[in-house]
Amino acid sequence: MSILKTRAIVIKTQEFKEADKLVWLFTEDFGKITAIAKGARKNKSKFVSSTLPCCFAEFVLFKGRNLYTINEVTIIDSFQQLLRDLDTITYASYFNELIDITMENEEANKQLFKDLVTSFYFIKNDVMDIEVLARAFETKILRATGYELNFNQCVKCRKKIIMSNNIDLQSYGPICKDCEKLNSIYISNPTYNTLKFLNNFGMDKINRIAVSKTSKLELYKILSTIISQNYTRKPKSLEMFDYLKEYEN
Repeated sequence: MSILKTRAIVIKTQEFKEADKLVWLFTEDFGKITAIAKGARKNKSKFVSSTLPCCFAEFVLFKGRNLYTINEVTIIDSFQQLLRDLDTITYASYFNELIDITMENEEANKQLFKDLVTSFYFIKNDVMDIEVLARAFETKILRATGYELNFNQCVKCRKKIIMSNNIDLQSYGPICKDCEKLNSIYISNPTYNTLKFLNNFGMDKINRIAVSKTSKLELYKILSTIISQNYTRKPKSLEMFDYLKEYEN
């Protein structure tokens, strides 16, 4: 019998049998796992609050043959403030969906776990532009899964460059002015500098950055394209949200 203890974020849940829940956790020590919370759908269950999406808690788990079983939970922060409006709930759901789509089961990544928790605290305390936060988190997802953007040199000829107006969508980096721009996307100078900053610095350093509306649109186009073409599923959380925003505008 194997009993494990780890901190984790609930990234999604699903009803299971008559009164149970399947709970997908992104854990600090064991990566993404699936656990069963027995009786969690009963009103008086001790697991009602701790199995809500976004809940950050310390879990005591029993590792079975196919599933983990949740034995005990101590909530660190329920993050229910993330459900306060359409913006916050949409982006929190998007971050969870990115973890679910991009991370393999039981593939630990303590830095990405820290980045997710940091992002939730940023959203909770409303300390930065939530769109810029999303772009920063996307760069951390790309790094964690082998698609990190490389700003040290031209990705085609390997010549060192300081600035570029084109990002290659196959090699994930800038192209110098002398190389062919096939399969690339335009990026303005301010957006290039912002993307480089978000890519190179930790989540704890990016909360004071100011980004123009134009740069936010360019960043979204570049990063969403790279994400959509490199994983088996395309994130859905932002699609309806983006449609509603366009309709409002």
